[in-house]
Amino acid sequence: MQRKYLAKIFVTLRPSVLDPAGVAVQTSLKQMGHETVEQVRIGKYIELTTIAPDEAIANQDVKNMCEELLANTVIENYRFDLIEVESQTGVF
Repeated sequence: MQRKYLAKIFVTLRPSVLDPAGVAVQTSLKQMGHETVEQVRIGKYIELTTIAPDEAIANQDVKNMCEELLANTVIENYRFDLIEVESQTGVF
């Protein structure tokens, strides 16, 4: 039996990496009167569904996708939540 999983992936710059886009947003927010903003970091949010026989395999598949394409692990960190959304019977 195959299962369908929803992966909610969060990719952020490592703390040691400068974030010019974040600085630009922070500056704009301050110019708009939001003086309480101390720091802004810009990241990516990705949702994907994947099919796997179990959660362990789905977890490894999503980890591989993140490391191979979705995150640049030299300058970015990532984390993800994996949620089973439905069970499937039959062949895919």
